Amino acid sequence: MLRKIGLVVVAVGLLVFALSAQNTTTIEGTVKDESGSLLKDAVVTLFNPTTGVERTAITDEAGRFVFKSVRAGLWTLTLQAAGFEEVVRELTVEAGRVWNETTVLSLGPLREPRVFEFGPLPAPSVKKVPPTIRVHGVVGVPGGSAGGQLGGVLGGIIGGAPTSTEDYAHISENGYHEAVRTPLSTFSIDVDTASYANLRRFLQDGALPPKDAVRIEELINYFRYDDPTPGGETPFSVTAEVARCPWNAGNKIARIALRSQPVEAKDLPPANLVFLLDVSGSMNSPDKLPLLKKGFAMLTEQLRAEDRVAIVAYAGAAGLVLPSTAGSKKDVILAALDRLQAGGSTAGARGIHLAYETARKNFFEHGNNRVILATDGDFNVGVSSDSELIRLIEGKRDEGIFLSVLGFGAGNLKDSKMEQLADHGNGQYGYVDGVLEARRQLVEQIGATLLTVAKDVKLQVEFNPTRVGRYRLVGYENRLLADEDFDDDKKDAGDMGAGHVVTALYEIEPAGKRSSDDGLRYQDRETSREGKSDELFQVKVRYKEPRALESRLLVEVVRDSQQAVEAASDRLRFSAAVAEFGMLLRESEHRGEASYAAAAELADGSRGDDPDGRRSELVYLIKTAARLAEAKTVSEAR
Repeated sequence: MLRKIGLVVVAVGLLVFALSAQNTTTIEGTVKDESGSLLKDAVVTLFNPTTGVERTAITDEAGRFVFKSVRAGLWTLTLQAAGFEEVVRELTVEAGRVWNETTVLSLGPLREPRVFEFGPLPAPSVKKVPPTIRVHGVVGVPGGSAGGQLGGVLGGIIGGAPTSTEDYAHISENGYHEAVRTPLSTFSIDVDTASYANLRRFLQDGALPPKDAVRIEELINYFRYDDPTPGGETPFSVTAEVARCPWNAGNKIARIALRSQPVEAKDLPPANLVFLLDVSGSMNSPDKLPLLKKGFAMLTEQLRAEDRVAIVAYAGAAGLVLPSTAGSKKDVILAALDRLQAGGSTAGARGIHLAYETARKNFFEHGNNRVILATDGDFNVGVSSDSELIRLIEGKRDEGIFLSVLGFGAGNLKDSKMEQLADHGNGQYGYVDGVLEARRQLVEQIGATLLTVAKDVKLQVEFNPTRVGRYRLVGYENRLLADEDFDDDKKDAGDMGAGHVVTALYEIEPAGKRSSDDGLRYQDRETSREGKSDELFQVKVRYKEPRALESRLLVEVVRDSQQAVEAASDRLRFSAAVAEFGMLLRESEHRGEASYAAAAELADGSRGDDPDGRRSELVYLIKTAARLAEAKTVSEAR
């Protein structure tokens, strides 16, 4: 359930109940915020507790939702929008009655003293015991010590024997490099966002996330930024900005961003999709299989006639639940999803083999061929080895069948393995912690998921030692490349989809001494005499067209700036606030003067238009983390 974050949503619904020959009705409504602006992409759920029938609609550009052919009876209507508290009300649909009524569903503002002051902690979720968490074989419960890598769990949920495990790869945080000795910084882009939704789950359950669950680049790239769209023939724009560092006044922060052109769903190439769905016994909880079914039902509603979907389910054995079916037959696809039930152990590897075989049989030569794996990550039966599984995924990737991975639920999340599978499959890894995130991943981000505009995208930054003493890349620890990999077209790197924005931040320490090193742009003394000494760094981007084998190169030069962070764009300030938040959660040795209060203030002041409410939600999460961190400090002092 979403938390309150200090905003108001008003849903003004005109409920029209018109009797049809089948004793059904139509329910229509419009969703607005308190300023009267129409709210797009709100999720409206209609549930019949008697029959168990559930239907989901998403508000359109006009803030409108429609449910047709609703049978008479008692229904529960639920409204959810990112950044706002949900509203639930009961509707009694009576046969033979035409009912015209304007109903106001109000989400009253939650005052900051109730939310953000150090009052009661968020109530624990239905999970009664903390999960055991593994960091490359080190085991512990949140709040304990596992190589110093685990965060605390507060709010009274500690206790009892752990019943499950979560697995996170250890992150060795990027340190500083001297520009005069190591002028080049090279890495692969990353468009995954799983870390943000996962840490949101922890915070809403009253726990600080494990440090290794916090990947700062994924937090930053979770949000939309209004960078300029590309022009000309290049698939994305390249922009950069420099300002004073908010957590270290003596340093600077540089933001580098790539943005691709969004594509309307109707303009996407035809999709050959295989839903590979985990229905093992570990998925038998409300935040797993039921949520999975809702999400894929929302995706099904977006399908076109030219798209095709097959469903493979796996538990003790893998099976083809639905052969490849045209997107026009939504009722058939939805019925197959609705029949899924959880039970049995997990045979993930056999499921992947069957999913790829199904995708190959229905391959679209000029379309998008993709397996979407949805699981809690518990691959505990039938996997001969991780390396064999990765070789399979890489082989299918080279044949044009990509793999995206969605994680669900708590307790069994194998975060490190799921991220690895998606990376090797040229797909995205996302985590779904609620119906709004399911809509974001499977509806809102569908263009970016289903249309790759550039593959093997690498960045290389060369720093000018006349301006830069030391620098460090914030995040991207598992995406670093050797400098020579930049020009190697055989080296795999991240892909960029339609409508993606990829952001990277560097913290820069001003230059002290300078030496020379022949062959690089800023190491030659003649270069500085040519007027290049005001350049801070040069950005090179190498990428391939989706079907190309050879890469292309883009080059941008960024000049130094003394701009105060207060004068910087909302793009830089908000991304810096997210990075500051991530460093605090990780207890980074580079966090300087960072504080939760400063991060919340910076994020709040750079929210901008915030049409989807997600930036406001971040402010709430930062203040929730502050409260949990203070309580942890008090507890440890006792």
